[in-house]
Amino acid sequence: MYSKYCKLRDARGMNDLQVATAVNIPPSTLYDWGQREAKNPGAKMGIDNLAKLAAFFDVTVDYFVEGK
Repeated sequence: MYSKYCKLRDARGMNDLQVATAVNIPPSTLYDWGQREAKNPGAKMGIDNLAKLAAFFDVTVDYFVEGK
């Protein structure tokens, strides 16, 4: 899930701080998500924040939660 976010972020030439500011979530939320996934692949993001990210990147929430 986090890797899909990274691909979208990188495609826009953005960093986590820029994305967090754009969607109005704490930058630590994205950092923590990445750290959790590094230890536990498939770590989830809260649905509210995931919806904000999906809207920002113009994808569905399903894009993040579906398999590959």
